[in-house]
Amino acid sequence: MSALRLRYQTLEVGSYDVHLRTLRDNQQYQDDLGIAESLGISSATWPLFGIIWPSGEVLANQMLVQEIEGKRILEVGCGIGLSSLLLNQRNADITATDYHPEAGRFLAENVRINAGEPIPFVRTGWDDPQSSLGQFDLIIGSDLLYEQEHAILLAGFIDQHARPACQVVMVDPGRGHHARFSKMMIARGFSHCQNHPHDTSYLERPFKGVVLSYERTAA
Repeated sequence: MSALRLRYQTLEVGSYDVHLRTLRDNQQYQDDLGIAESLGISSATWPLFGIIWPSGEVLANQMLVQEIEGKRILEVGCGIGLSSLLLNQRNADITATDYHPEAGRFLAENVRINAGEPIPFVRTGWDDPQSSLGQFDLIIGSDLLYEQEHAILLAGFIDQHARPACQVVMVDPGRGHHARFSKMMIARGFSHCQNHPHDTSYLERPFKGVVLSYERTAA
């Protein structure tokens, strides 16, 4: 069995301290049973779920001021689950999903070390058949549009799990595919706006990406 090198750290998000067990770096890899390989996850992409990325920090900081009262919230492609953990501390009704077979285990451990309530997790892909997740009032995610085809897959997945009245908040670091994704969302009845985050002083480097906001109102 290959051994993973891990890092334990505390990230300050506003007035909240989020304790995290992450991978030490993006050179880690462990797939002894071949589960990730069977899902099409290569050794190069395997560790990406377990790192804190700037877009994930931006999303978590956006969630500091997000209205959550009475809303069922879904984090798509949660990775290490920073925003889910932050929302859990805010007592939000949060559910997390990711395609990676290890994401749920890492999330559960991070919930434990933060002494939080369990966060429901479902491992699913965006093109999987209809899941049992149900529908949500708010859907969030960060740095999800790696490839051009991801735009239509993600838009379809969101549409499947969005209530008739739904808000979507995505953070994109500027990979170049979010314009196509926005067209897909508009075609599904969502209005769209985007902006640069006002303050990213908590990041080590300037953030060149955008916060994408979509909203659909019930007919």
